Amino acid sequence: MGLFDKIVDMAGGSLVGTIVDTAKAYFPPSMTEQEKSILELQMNKAAHAQELSLLKATNHMEAEFNDRIKSMEGTAADLKSIPFIGPVIIFGRGMQRPVWGFSTLYLDYKTFAGDWVIADGSKQDIAFLVINLLVLGFLFGERAVKNLAPLIEKLLKK
Repeated sequence: MGLFDKIVDMAGGSLVGTIVDTAKAYFPPSMTEQEKSILELQMNKAAHAQELSLLKATNHMEAEFNDRIKSMEGTAADLKSIPFIGPVIIFGRGMQRPVWGFSTLYLDYKTFAGDWVIADGSKQDIAFLVINLLVLGFLFGERAVKNLAPLIEKLLKK
């Protein structure tokens, strides 16, 4: 979930139900069930209109952000116009993930198979852990690394 989605969720959807539920507790006892349901329907309608407005604003913000990135960094179409170097850069950008992934896989295989010995507490040991966390976190996502962090911590203590 991106930053913009979190803002919308916080200001919109999850907040709507909380406000409506809280307001229900303050309905006067003299209100009939029909009046309560009409008022609840109107509150939901207003809240959903506000949420729609937030979603439109978020969409606009994301589009502006993407346009700014395109104007600052360029696009693949811009690179195609550069003879020879442009396609090489596009190829390199596309190959980054597989190269890093397979290189880390090879590094892990050689280390865990015992072909390469890394001394505990050495700079290489720390670099090995950092490379694995960065590459695997990039490939599998931050959530996967966070879920495995307690297990990794237990293994490192042993």
